[in-house]
Amino acid sequence: MKNVIGVSLGSSRLDFEFRSSFLGEDLHVRRLGANGDLAAARRLLRQWDGQCDAIGLGLVKDSEQLATGSRDLAAAARLTHSLRHSPASNGARLADIFLEWAVRHAQSELGHYFDNARVLFFSGLSHQKLAMSMAEYTPNLRFADPLLQLGVPKLLTSLEQLGVYAAGAHAVADWVPPRFVPDTVLKQWARYALRRALAHAHVVVAPVHELDSMGLEELAGKTVITATVNEDRLEHFRDKGVHLVIDGAPQIEGHALDPALLDAMIMAATGKAGTELLEDDYLEVLAGEGLMPRLLYPGGFKRVNRFAFVIHPLSQEYFKIIKPVEVLSRVSPPLMMDTLEKVLAYAPPFVYSRVEGIKSPTGVEAEGWLISVGGTPHEIMSRSPEFTYRRLLAAAETARKLGAQIMGLGAFTKVVGDAGATVARRAPLPITTGNSYSASGALWAAHDAVLRMGLLPRPKGSARVKFKAMVVGATGAIGSACARLLVRAAESVTLVSPETAKLLALKASILQDTPDAKLVLSARADEHLAEMDMVVTATSGAGKKVLDILKAKPGCVITDVARPLDLAPEDVAKRPDVLVIESGEIRLPGEVRMKNIGLPKGVVYACLAETIVLALEGRFENYTVGRAIEWAKVHEIYKLGLKHGMQLAAISGVNGVFTDEDIARVRDLALAARGKRRAPAKRAAPAKPASRKVASRQRAAAAMR
Repeated sequence: MKNVIGVSLGSSRLDFEFRSSFLGEDLHVRRLGANGDLAAARRLLRQWDGQCDAIGLGLVKDSEQLATGSRDLAAAARLTHSLRHSPASNGARLADIFLEWAVRHAQSELGHYFDNARVLFFSGLSHQKLAMSMAEYTPNLRFADPLLQLGVPKLLTSLEQLGVYAAGAHAVADWVPPRFVPDTVLKQWARYALRRALAHAHVVVAPVHELDSMGLEELAGKTVITATVNEDRLEHFRDKGVHLVIDGAPQIEGHALDPALLDAMIMAATGKAGTELLEDDYLEVLAGEGLMPRLLYPGGFKRVNRFAFVIHPLSQEYFKIIKPVEVLSRVSPPLMMDTLEKVLAYAPPFVYSRVEGIKSPTGVEAEGWLISVGGTPHEIMSRSPEFTYRRLLAAAETARKLGAQIMGLGAFTKVVGDAGATVARRAPLPITTGNSYSASGALWAAHDAVLRMGLLPRPKGSARVKFKAMVVGATGAIGSACARLLVRAAESVTLVSPETAKLLALKASILQDTPDAKLVLSARADEHLAEMDMVVTATSGAGKKVLDILKAKPGCVITDVARPLDLAPEDVAKRPDVLVIESGEIRLPGEVRMKNIGLPKGVVYACLAETIVLALEGRFENYTVGRAIEWAKVHEIYKLGLKHGMQLAAISGVNGVFTDEDIARVRDLALAARGKRRAPAKRAAPAKPASRKVASRQRAAAAMR
């Protein structure tokens, strides 16, 4: 049996030994700690030099001499050269392999885990290869070398800066601070800067012992990349709220092995010195023995994905939230506010609100930021698309620096130019407009409204409610998507479009997917309008009259998903016995915390919900961009929303969110109108005008749709 010894500067309390068959050889492996005492480590090396087949020096990697600037660690590195008989290894090459492998394994196993994450390296010089690998997934890299080596409260923010620093590190390796600066001040200064950097990081790369003194404030919610995490340290990480530990040290016989000790085992089993081991040898060993990096969840499975969403002010009224502007608006002529509106259109993006507390039933969580750009709809629509593109790309850069993995576009930012396609090509992170879930949410709301109106015969048993539906603008991107969904629920669907050839092709395509669908084709909406229980308008008429609402059936639910709207508010007011819906609002899962956006707590607009659903699902991709909306995505995002606990929370019309009383009033008026057709009845009372509160919700709604 061959003997392998691992000498560590760590605590002797963590010592262990075991026997194992490794690479066909029986090994007796022991780990011996020197409790931070270099003299004790030197005695252990002298004691075992020549008495064992290989020694693992878990002291310091050669590259860490400059990274730490510590004379003690440099002396520890020189211990390697004091051995005369037994081959030894500090495990540097194996540590690099395992850490890089651990990161790539996590990215593959967990799916886009490190995309755009903010990563803090305690020592970039010690982990240059790992940093280059991490740069494939995120540009948000920070290195604390100047801070921990020199006490300078400055972080390196790129691989280029790290390279420059490494080239001159030899000049500052023995740097001594000025005498007039007390050591305690430098240490406190450096510790404060390190804690602050930790607070802003999502991922931390550090030796495990350097995290022992860190607390809940620094480590909560973090992913830690390190090596040799034992049960005690895993418990420590659990108490400090660490989400995930990626351990670049494999486990053998229940013990996490330091790379130096594992390398010594390989040397003893193969009979090769460290310099004789080639990359092919390591590949054969790691693959043959089934050694793997470890993904450890100290407190159980935990994953938090990140998103951003762009909003903007709807009018000059929104500027009055700022007190000085509100005072100025009361004493200045309107021209002053017009000038302010133009100036603020050039304002850089800023974070309006942090969004936290979103938790899917799957266990995945999401957090994000609402980022505001300064242009009102008037300013956005009166300028060239390139003007808005530049603002959105600046917002995307802000989102990237925050660590967002996907960004959604809200309000008029998603209708400018090519509806997000150009922004998606240029942005440093994936983009979605939310239009797929907006269409899905509107249909969801319409179906719910039909049921809440209670005007259709109740089905028997588990049968579906039978209703007739119409899609106006059926050959368009949104219209065709709506039609494909409606045929799954409605008794029959009338498809309306002036494009005859496209209409015939759409019918054939729908029947191919849903053979039992009952379809009626028409070039004009008014011909069949009086028979419909539900109507969806999804045209690109841009203000043209697409249907005569006066011909609609009393109690009909009309869903207007066109932008701009197909039905003007004054037309809607003519039919208080018809329920006209603009959107369906979504309740998010979890205890959501965010600033007010004009909806009840935890409720958001469907376009924002799409961004959140994609974040929860880990689908960091350009999802809904451009004006062509795929019906498959409309259906998919609806199913993904249900998977992650999204619920229909509210139905909105031209006057804001419909209450139960609003829907009951429309139902009563519809019943009265239907009775009038059969017998004389009293004139229905007009619908009550919207309150100021509802009107304010309406304005806020437009900001997110």
